Amino acid sequence: MSERVYDVLVVGAGPAGLAAACRAAEAGASVAIVDDNPSPGGQIWRPGGALPAEARAWLATAEKHRVGWFGGARVFAAPEPGRLALENQEGEFELGYRALVLATGARERLLPFPGWTLPNVTGAGGFEALAKSGLPVEGRKIVIAGSGPLLLAVARFMSRHGAEVRLIAEQASRAALIRFGLGLMLHPEKLIEAVQLGGSLVGIRHLTSCWPIEARGNGKLESVMLRRGSKTWSEPCDYLACGFGLVPNLELAALLGCDAGETGVVVDEYQQSSVVGVYCAGEITGIGGLERALVEGEIAGFTAAGRPERARRRFAARATQHRFAARLERAFALRPELKGLPRADTIVCRCEDVTLARIQACSSWREAKLHTRCGMGPCQGRVCGSALEFLEGWTPDSVRPPVFPVSVASLAQASASPVPPTAPSPG
Repeated sequence: MSERVYDVLVVGAGPAGLAAACRAAEAGASVAIVDDNPSPGGQIWRPGGALPAEARAWLATAEKHRVGWFGGARVFAAPEPGRLALENQEGEFELGYRALVLATGARERLLPFPGWTLPNVTGAGGFEALAKSGLPVEGRKIVIAGSGPLLLAVARFMSRHGAEVRLIAEQASRAALIRFGLGLMLHPEKLIEAVQLGGSLVGIRHLTSCWPIEARGNGKLESVMLRRGSKTWSEPCDYLACGFGLVPNLELAALLGCDAGETGVVVDEYQQSSVVGVYCAGEITGIGGLERALVEGEIAGFTAAGRPERARRRFAARATQHRFAARLERAFALRPELKGLPRADTIVCRCEDVTLARIQACSSWREAKLHTRCGMGPCQGRVCGSALEFLEGWTPDSVRPPVFPVSVASLAQASASPVPPTAPSPG
């Protein structure tokens, strides 16, 4: 079998992945990026509008240094050390590497509550992605709820595209947000961003200590019940965009044997995981925003390419971003009241239609899978898993290939298929 081998292979084409690939290529390594999206940029630089200058600069650097690009491809297995099995529209192929950088990013945490499975109830970031892909939002009434700065960014995007943002419901308290805001004095660039973001939302209600308790409608969403203190009320809306923060995508790292802690994959000062030659950068190591992702990607890329002295020059910048991430985590920590959102008959695992009552009859994640098939549907626990980690304190006990659903043909050919003939630049 012909196999393409790179000095550095990067999985994930968001900011962290692009930064890692560019720095490794600048250091003279042969580099390729793999991503399941057809275009680079990840969730934060998703195509669908004018990319910011910073994104265009990274893409231009990748093109200049001939970074290989495998878009629309998903890693589903690791047949042996130094090799990954992937699937795209043409089928299965394999890539080899001498060093691997995982920049698989994060996904939204969705918490179940009555009515959350109604059509037009989506994740906050997911709703923005749908709008960027062509979902019409002009003139539509939208409630944005959950927790974290992402809610504000989504509200700004919707408002700019003609939507009627009824309100932003943030579960964190006003006192927590004030403390977070004061802490931004230590991060002037983020303070400026926050002021600009707040200015773009003038006229939109922003309620703290507020969260949805039920979505209602006949066949699709018509209104959402909200709670704030002792007050509950119904807010008419066409869409409810609801996300309770982000959780790292750890499946591939777990498959490769990387140790994980409370916030993500555990890495050393050079972004190397517990597996030698496997580096992790961005939100896979902990939620912290764009700047943290970029600087971690730079450190991982330099080190993976054998230039640790260049990586060390970015340590101070990373320390600053880690301090900001710690403040972010404290400010938007989920309040315990949210554990009471689902009722006994509320579906928690949407793939297998498993209710909270059936899950609570079990004592562990493994037992729930065995007795109810919770987490065994197409999403493989990516939705219900993070919800149950918050609700019950359970974490998945193992990850086995395939990491993503793939065709039987790809599984059968996982050790026999060549790579695609070309790997054009992501630019």
